[in-house]
Amino acid sequence: MKKLNLAIIGQGRSGKNIHGKYYRSKDNLYYDVKYVVDADEFRRGVAEEIYPGCKTFADYRELFELDDIDLVVNSTYSEMHYPITKDLLLHGFNVLVEKPFGRTRYECDELIKIAKDKGVTLAVFQQTFLAPFYPFAYELAKSGKLGEIKQISIRYNNFARRWDWQTLQKKCAGGVYNTGPHPIGLALGFLDFDENARVAYSKLGCALTFGDSDDFAKIIIDTPNKPVVDIEVTSIDAYSGYNVKILGTRGCFKCTPSAYEMTYIIDGENPDQEVKDTFIKNDAGDPIYCSEKLVKHTEEGKFTGTAFDVGTASLYEQLYYKITEGKPMTVTPEMAAQIIGVIEKVHADNPLPLKF
Repeated sequence: MKKLNLAIIGQGRSGKNIHGKYYRSKDNLYYDVKYVVDADEFRRGVAEEIYPGCKTFADYRELFELDDIDLVVNSTYSEMHYPITKDLLLHGFNVLVEKPFGRTRYECDELIKIAKDKGVTLAVFQQTFLAPFYPFAYELAKSGKLGEIKQISIRYNNFARRWDWQTLQKKCAGGVYNTGPHPIGLALGFLDFDENARVAYSKLGCALTFGDSDDFAKIIIDTPNKPVVDIEVTSIDAYSGYNVKILGTRGCFKCTPSAYEMTYIIDGENPDQEVKDTFIKNDAGDPIYCSEKLVKHTEEGKFTGTAFDVGTASLYEQLYYKITEGKPMTVTPEMAAQIIGVIEKVHADNPLPLKF
């Protein structure tokens, strides 16, 4: 198997500790890190140590003089995703861009068009779709085991403060742009990326952040004849307890990326009850509340791997075969563009004051 030559732009937390962790792992059978770009001299030095033999640059435009690059990974600041990806595509490179794909749906659609016009591969790093918990939850929701699904709740919450660049609107940052592509993406995924999905309600606010971007978000997505999806991305919830909860007419499921629980009933195991048009009474004739002992089933289990290992490795493997053989990927740029469309709508409906 011929490995592809890779250049990565950006050696921050994502570039070094997520993408880079994969490059240095046993799972990486597909790529050689040949070039690393970062404006910071110290980080370029670190890259030369952890990727022996790689060449480093301070400016990504120095890559334009090279003809041996099979893939460029854009892991820069969020506000740089669109302009740098556009520049790379126009110069004929295959590109994997970090989330968020762009600031607006227009930016995303433009990048998709450029990639098609140039005949190159464009992919977006939304690896949560490939984490073990999500396909399990998705297939469960579709299976009928929980009955008709009425609501899906997705929580990406914590209780913590931030004061870095991810708290600034000018950096295309904040909870919804930074963390939001994951839960919003999963929400649209459960809805099969239905074009009729709409933001029925949203609210953004600042709670613990020291910047001017959101760290409190509530988003409700409604779609005709499909479950309502309730999304939270907040820094003031210490008791969330789950990432995904599915409520169906026959049962309930909840999970984190590492474990799940579900409780459900099976048709025919519990007798039908006769509806009364008056109160229900006991043998003494006193009114009582409806009460029965349901025959219920419970299951629980654990997931092996997360978005940061299994998900990352799976996405990079798919991308290799997309570039070399044209095989489809689970996550398409069109899906990522629809996610940004939701984020753009939420921000348009909830403008926050600029302070920096």
